[in-house]
Amino acid sequence: MQIISTIAELRTRLTTERAISFVPTMGNLHEVHLDLMRLARKHGSCVVASIFVNPLQFGPNEDFERYPRTLEADCAKLKGMADVVFAPAVNEMYPENQTVYIELPPIANELCGASRPGHFRGMATVVLKLLNIVQPQVAVFGKKDYQQLHIIRQMVAQLNLPVRIVGGETVRAADGLALSSRNQYLNETERTEAVFLSQTLQAMRQAIENGGRDFERLRRQAVEALTKRGWAVDYVAVRNRSDLLPASPARQDWVILAAARLGNTRLLDNVEVGIGA
Repeated sequence: MQIISTIAELRTRLTTERAISFVPTMGNLHEVHLDLMRLARKHGSCVVASIFVNPLQFGPNEDFERYPRTLEADCAKLKGMADVVFAPAVNEMYPENQTVYIELPPIANELCGASRPGHFRGMATVVLKLLNIVQPQVAVFGKKDYQQLHIIRQMVAQLNLPVRIVGGETVRAADGLALSSRNQYLNETERTEAVFLSQTLQAMRQAIENGGRDFERLRRQAVEALTKRGWAVDYVAVRNRSDLLPASPARQDWVILAAARLGNTRLLDNVEVGIGA
């Protein structure tokens, strides 16, 4: 496994590769990332992972400075899973002030975008840069960040990028909590409570599968239940899977999405429901 920190060296290394699969990460790797790496291996003979904490997708009051940087431990976990690790410095990815961005679809200003202004613009910028640098045939992203995955797929399709986007299923702890790097911020009491978010979404899923179509009532009930237990809810929403527009009762391909804070930790989760879920 090679660890490369410059764009020029990476491009030279990948010149002769014809079946590259790529997993972009911000490091602090856990089982979710390793699961994505296993999925990437199924789609390419050369697997590239990037480790880069992208400052453009963090807001002024978010956790960029304290986001864990664990490069040595991450590389140890990637041995035998990645052929190349791309770990650039910030000034390698942004050698000058970034003033060029793509115009994102309206959905980027909803859900997570409503409470994290600029987040998806920063995310899309670095993903577009990385896809341009690595030039993979396949790129793998987790479904836990469902809105992110949707925006990336739209960007790739509408900008005619020659890469196939593969979504990896959400990996959960034994009690159902979606695994995330930010889970480590939870104290013991918060960790016990954190599973209530996934339980709430599963209860909504069950209600819909049993014929419930008053999505707004289900949403309000979920927000009330979380709020009563001390959660600060950013949103709970039922959307169409294909376009993330508000769910149409006439369709049967939905996703329930939620983001809420427990103490100082923002947790994200979603469950698909209906045909194909």
